[in-house]
Amino acid sequence: MAHSLVSSNSLNRQSLLRFWKFLPTGGLALFLWVIWGLPALALELRVAIRENEPQVLVGTSNTGVVRNQQGQSIAQVPEGRSLTISAQGSQVQIGDTLGQSFWVEPSAGGFVFIGDRWYRGRVLVTASGSGVTAINYVDLEYYLYSVVGGEMPTSWPLEALKAQAVAARSYVLYRRQRGRQPHYDVGTTTTWQVYKGLEEEAYSTQAAVDGTRHQVLVYNGHVIEAVFHSSSGGHTENVEDVWSSPIPYLRGVQDYDYGAPVFEWAQSFSVDELSLMMPDVGRLVSATPQRTTPRGRIQEIRMEGDRGTLVMTGNDLRSVLNLRSTLFSIAVSGDQVQINGRGYGHGIGMSQWGAHNMAQQGYSYRQILGHYYQGAQLASIEVR
Repeated sequence: MAHSLVSSNSLNRQSLLRFWKFLPTGGLALFLWVIWGLPALALELRVAIRENEPQVLVGTSNTGVVRNQQGQSIAQVPEGRSLTISAQGSQVQIGDTLGQSFWVEPSAGGFVFIGDRWYRGRVLVTASGSGVTAINYVDLEYYLYSVVGGEMPTSWPLEALKAQAVAARSYVLYRRQRGRQPHYDVGTTTTWQVYKGLEEEAYSTQAAVDGTRHQVLVYNGHVIEAVFHSSSGGHTENVEDVWSSPIPYLRGVQDYDYGAPVFEWAQSFSVDELSLMMPDVGRLVSATPQRTTPRGRIQEIRMEGDRGTLVMTGNDLRSVLNLRSTLFSIAVSGDQVQINGRGYGHGIGMSQWGAHNMAQQGYSYRQILGHYYQGAQLASIEVR
């Protein structure tokens, strides 16, 4: 018989109660079809929430259960209480029990607590190297409830949120099919897609996901890599000009992001500040682009200073100076360095501010997607 694992830690009930209100109570030549050629998918994603940590705090919103690797119930989790699962050599420990991994599952209608946030689904806590990794197993559509809110303001027009839902669903399935991690499909940061569990959900994100349920973008029968960014600064890029090889559906198109807060931006530094950031260059004398994309994004730039010269990629300089994009110019005047730029992000695929403005002008999500992913088709995946 399962026994109760009691902890001295009580989970934050207020943080959970904020989200109960979100529980459900009851153009262009794009068309909807079913990908019959692909196998039916069991759409439970594995999302790494915490990775290789000494210990992880978990819990459930209602009475939950702890199961071993064989699926046998070994303990109960009291409602609203937390458990600390720690690394012990090559195993993990929960209470007095050691094992390679443990499942923590809420009862029907409940949520799981991992680290410092609430999530839908269940969690597998497993040994990884010398640490503990917590993996949220969650239905794809529930995952998207959070991702849409993490990637786009929940107050934006519904058609823009729907476009984001389809792009995010397509992107995560593309990454899932090509995943290199044996234990999980994706992480939670912008390297993957922003996922913060219930915290980012809203009625609007649920409506956007439910209104596009199981819909993805495909090209030649395959789910596409539906990348997106905040704002291109007037025109998106051909993928090969920024990253690698040409991809038919990632072509540069006119953007509709004019008026976005990040459409134009400026940053200034003193030459002394820049010298600290780039000590091999020293006090900057000149910055000369060596290669740019057809739209003006810097691919390579020559930085000359009183200590030396450094040729950098635009992405490297963007990272060093924390710039919004690589679409910028640099002017040195006396002791000041002025940087003027446009857009936010890599500039490939869908522009989120462009989607926002198109939706405000009355375009549907199908038309938005058709504009930014040229030649792609809207399809419905078959689900078991």
